[in-house]
Amino acid sequence: MPDFIGVGNGLINIVLLVLILVPLVVIHEFGHFIVARRAGVTVHEFGIGFPPRAKTLGTDSKGTTYTLNWLPLGGFVRLEGEDGESVDKNAFVNQRLPTRLAILLAGVTMNLLLAFVILTGIALFADPAVDVQLTCVQPDGPAALAGLKSGIQTGTITGSDGRQYSVCDPSGESITAIDGQRFLAFSEPSSVDAIGYLRAHAGQTVTLSVRGSDGIVRDVSVSLRPPAEAADKGALGITGYDISYSTEPHDALTAVALGARRTVDAATLVLHGLGDFINNLGSPPISGPVGIANTIGIVRTALPPVFLIWLVAVLSANLAVVNVLPFPPLDGGKVATSLIQAVVGDRANRLIERVVYAGLLLMLFLIVWVTLFDVGILQRT
Repeated sequence: MPDFIGVGNGLINIVLLVLILVPLVVIHEFGHFIVARRAGVTVHEFGIGFPPRAKTLGTDSKGTTYTLNWLPLGGFVRLEGEDGESVDKNAFVNQRLPTRLAILLAGVTMNLLLAFVILTGIALFADPAVDVQLTCVQPDGPAALAGLKSGIQTGTITGSDGRQYSVCDPSGESITAIDGQRFLAFSEPSSVDAIGYLRAHAGQTVTLSVRGSDGIVRDVSVSLRPPAEAADKGALGITGYDISYSTEPHDALTAVALGARRTVDAATLVLHGLGDFINNLGSPPISGPVGIANTIGIVRTALPPVFLIWLVAVLSANLAVVNVLPFPPLDGGKVATSLIQAVVGDRANRLIERVVYAGLLLMLFLIVWVTLFDVGILQRT
């Protein structure tokens, strides 16, 4: 019997991916557009989607035609002389090198700026902080001795070690901070480190900020088990916990600093991924469009909505970094081409054309290669 729910979720994820990527690409192209217009370069068309053309929205006083196109894969800006020679003094090709570079890098700048604005907004208004909700507490453990309350026991299960463990409902108290430190989902230390923090401080006394069922937060001092005992029974003495999220707003200066740092983290993340991809071509650690759609599905169904907004910012930063790589026919490749032409002149034109063509074929191959792993035709090791 067909899995209609799975197919439906897959379609929703694909639609969401399109609804995210198209605006990101349009914003990228708007960067090229606005800088080209300010530089006096002739802009023939600003298109949303790729041809064939579906509708002409209008033409402005400077001769730029705005269009909607049938293929929802992004957008484009068509400049006079962007692909070769032109007698128009306002053509892209006839501009000074700094002007051409500014136009080429404007799209990357817009994507990084968008990522920064989104991440700063999240930090300012809705930064998710991790709460560790206790489900089951060991009767003789440090948590129980300190008075921490678990959920109501609903049964028992036998663990892989042969021991009996309680099963409790998710009505227990929540740890919101440890030693005054909240664990932000989008910053280091991450959510996993809340438990890791307890393991790292085994044998020490820590102060837990605990929120009860009445919503009141109290501080509780807990002496964790020593390392040897903690390795077997756990430092805090809990047999189950859930991760939930609450909002931790920040002041404007802190939010700006967090937004900047997280934008850099998102940008460098894709660089690390590309480095790993080169070293592990036989088992690529990065995802293509299908993998990104699957990630969107996980974020959409399993996490609060703010995580989807965060993912938009990460994709925007990734789009910026990928585009600035010196790889034809990306913006970075065009920048490299402009610099080469500035040094050696038109003698390099034929070689550049061949490199661009080869680069396009290589990029298409890599996208298909990664997608084969994303859909399961090839298996990652």
